[in-house]
Amino acid sequence: MERDLRRLAAAHGVVTAYDAADGRRAQVDRDIVVRVLGLLDVDASTPAAVTAALSAAARAADRLPPTIVLREGDRREIAGTVTLEDGTTRSVDALEGLPLGWHRLDVGDQSATLVVAPRKLPRPPAAWGWMVQLYALRSRDSWGMGDLGDLRAFAGWAADTGAGLVLLNPLHAIGPTHPVQASPYSPSSRRFANPLYIRVADTAEYRAADDALRAKVDALRPDDSELIDYDAVWRAKRSALELLYPGPPTVSPELRKFATYCALAESHGSDWRRWPSGLAADPARVGFYAWLQQLCDQQLAAAASAAGDMPVGIVHDLAVGVDPGGADGWQLGDVLAQGVRVGAPPDAFNQLGQDWGLAAWRPDRLAATGYAAYRDMLRSLLRHGGGLRVDHVMGLSRLWWIPPGAGAAEGTYVRYDADAMFGILALEAHRAGAVVVGEDLGTVQPAVTRALRGRNMLGSTVLWFTRDGESFVPPENWPRNALASVSTHDLPTAKGFLTGEHVRVRARLGQLATSEAAEQARAQADKQALIAMLRDAGLLSEVDDDAIVTALHAALAASPARLITASLYDVLGETRQPNLPGTTDQYPNWRLPLPLSREEIQDHPGVRATARLLAAARPSPRLD
Repeated sequence: MERDLRRLAAAHGVVTAYDAADGRRAQVDRDIVVRVLGLLDVDASTPAAVTAALSAAARAADRLPPTIVLREGDRREIAGTVTLEDGTTRSVDALEGLPLGWHRLDVGDQSATLVVAPRKLPRPPAAWGWMVQLYALRSRDSWGMGDLGDLRAFAGWAADTGAGLVLLNPLHAIGPTHPVQASPYSPSSRRFANPLYIRVADTAEYRAADDALRAKVDALRPDDSELIDYDAVWRAKRSALELLYPGPPTVSPELRKFATYCALAESHGSDWRRWPSGLAADPARVGFYAWLQQLCDQQLAAAASAAGDMPVGIVHDLAVGVDPGGADGWQLGDVLAQGVRVGAPPDAFNQLGQDWGLAAWRPDRLAATGYAAYRDMLRSLLRHGGGLRVDHVMGLSRLWWIPPGAGAAEGTYVRYDADAMFGILALEAHRAGAVVVGEDLGTVQPAVTRALRGRNMLGSTVLWFTRDGESFVPPENWPRNALASVSTHDLPTAKGFLTGEHVRVRARLGQLATSEAAEQARAQADKQALIAMLRDAGLLSEVDDDAIVTALHAALAASPARLITASLYDVLGETRQPNLPGTTDQYPNWRLPLPLSREEIQDHPGVRATARLLAAARPSPRLD
């Protein structure tokens, strides 16, 4: 690749070579670099175009950046006038000593958004808690799937047992059409909530309804099914809430836009890119969808209040991207790269790479707009929570972009301003009093690790990945600045791992690269290595699966990790994992309910024993 094209790519954050998963240096195809630059409105199709684009990049570098993010205590040699967030102004010879917040800097005829972020967040408390796929937490009162009423009840119960947090799957909004999107990691919007989680009976309108109307609403409740039927739940709840709808509420312009998308999608499909032009939404339907978001907000607030005595509270999950045809794609098109799909390059487990089909932020447009969309998304997620888990936190530094028409392996990384992305996250978390956890599993750049640790943000430690060659690392050697768990939603459950279910299901679905016998032998060797570690750590005497599961949680308790979390799937002995990567309809991803109801779970001896075990290691301050 010619030198000028490499210089141009570097100026716009487009990577031309990277370290592959096998340790070798991978060169990005020239055509991919040119195509990705084109997605950033940079013409690199000819040598003359490259020369012109380099000149434009040089001119831009001589101007004031559109957004400047400083860490508290830093100094930047820029003189000008700063308008603080509170409206006061001050003339400065250099940028230093400014209060935390969102300000404006004027230098001559140039202006910039100026963000001052905390140097680091307060040190997270030492606490334990539960990892919960909320849709799976069904109860006597929920309609076919766990809901925000179940979250409120479970959070209150967990707080009473000394738990310090409840970590959820993403509750992001989905499209309002059928079939309903099951994956919480492919949302329509990350700024609004999923109305499928509304508890109908907890609305003021239901409580105020007369007996006849309540009977009509109650008659719509679907029966629990073996697998969660999102379509049945949505049909039932939408019909019930339509009966209770009090009329259009007064809402913010952003919520009205989102509700307008929902109303249009209801008639024309969830992918706005296929809509005809000149559409007008039914005001009544716009009001209805806006009201649903108000209900979500009220019930999320009630759940957060129930967890209020916890040292952390409810920890929400931020998906790495959105469906490009969804609400955020429609509303935020000015800051999203049109046509790009986010994924991952080839590795040992995914030799063809991964295409997640998600839209990506445009780093240049984020900066040009003062990161307003990113800030507002964070605020919406932190409004009713004590923490935020950032899925694929490496995406705050760089993302694998796949241009239109290319395969998953035919992409490249595009860099983001990590100081800005992490700094704004720190500022908004600081203001919300929230803990930040980064999902940093897999190939992680050292700069990402430094960004997390330097800001008192936690990483992730998963027992299955705590390896040193063929051996498992004893828990006393796990990192302190982390949230530790036995597994994740994308990995085998404890019982599934111990019984080899993860091998059997992948063999049945044709996902194995070798024979089933070879994979089972490898799984058995892993099990023996795990048993050896637990025995050497003094955590296991009897060797049966139930004792091993208990020892796995004892390992969490024995680790120095600031936060430790148990999964209800593990404690209840479920063999099937919530999600099997690489599958769609071949496996019931995101549709597996827990084997017991919420009420039964709260009285389950194994659940209570695990709570006592973890509470002894991480006692809650409020119970001291």
